[in-house]
Amino acid sequence: MKIFLVVVMSLITTLAARAQTDSTHHKKDSVAHAQPPAKKNLKTTLLGTGPGDHFMIQFGYAGWSNVPDTIITTGFSRSFNFYIMLNFPFASDPRLSVGAGLGVGWANIFFDKQEVLITALNPTLAFPNQAASNHFKKYKLVSSFLDVPIELRFALDPEHYNSSWKFALGTKVGLLLSTYTKAKNLENAQNQPLNDYIEKEKSNKYFNAYQMQATFRVSYGFFGIYGQYQLTPIIKSAAGPNIYPYEIGIVLSGL
Repeated sequence: MKIFLVVVMSLITTLAARAQTDSTHHKKDSVAHAQPPAKKNLKTTLLGTGPGDHFMIQFGYAGWSNVPDTIITTGFSRSFNFYIMLNFPFASDPRLSVGAGLGVGWANIFFDKQEVLITALNPTLAFPNQAASNHFKKYKLVSSFLDVPIELRFALDPEHYNSSWKFALGTKVGLLLSTYTKAKNLENAQNQPLNDYIEKEKSNKYFNAYQMQATFRVSYGFFGIYGQYQLTPIIKSAAGPNIYPYEIGIVLSGL
C-alpha cells in the first residue's frame, strides 16, 4: 500500500508539474500572438518592400502628327516628364505587375518664323507665317499637364528588379494645367536682329482640357527608352486641325 501511494503521489506531482509547464507555454504563446504587428513606415506602406520603378524621369523629342502644311515646326522640340509610381505585383506571377502613379509633364514645340495666336479673339487658332515680315528668331508653344500614368509591367527577373529587363505597356490620362507661347530675339524679313524683345502670352481656350495617350517602355535596370502617342487631338475640334502629339526618348526609372 505504501508503495502504491508513493507511485500515485509521484504521478500526481508529475502531471501537475507538466500542466503548469503547459500553462506557462500557453500564456507565452498567447502573449506572443497578442502582440500588435510591427508598424510600417510611410515609405513601406506606399511603395512596398521591394523595388518597382517607383520613380520615373523621361526626357524626349516631342512632335506633332497630322500637321497641315501651313504649320511649320523646327528644331529640337522636347518634352520632360516626372512621375511617382506605385507597383502592384501579381500574386500568381511576380514577373507581372500593374504600375499606377501621378506626375507632371511638359512639351515644348518650336516654330519657324511663325506665331501661334493663342490669345486672339478668332473662333479658330491661327498660325500666321511671319517669314516676309518682322519675326522672332525663337518661338515655342509650351504645354504642361498633370498626368496619371497606368502600366502593365513585365520584369524578366523580378528578384533582381533593378538589374533586369523590363517591359511596360500602358495609358496616360492628363489634365491641362497651362499653355503659353514664348518668343524672343525679334528679326526683320532679312533675318537681321532688331532687338532682344521677349514676348510671353498665356491661354488655354483653344486646347482640349484632357488628353489620353498610349505608352510603352523598355528598360534594362535604371535606363531605357519610352514612347507615347496621344489618342485625343490637342486642339479643340471646332478650333483647329486634328493634331496628335507624340514623344520618344530616354527614361530613368528605379527604386
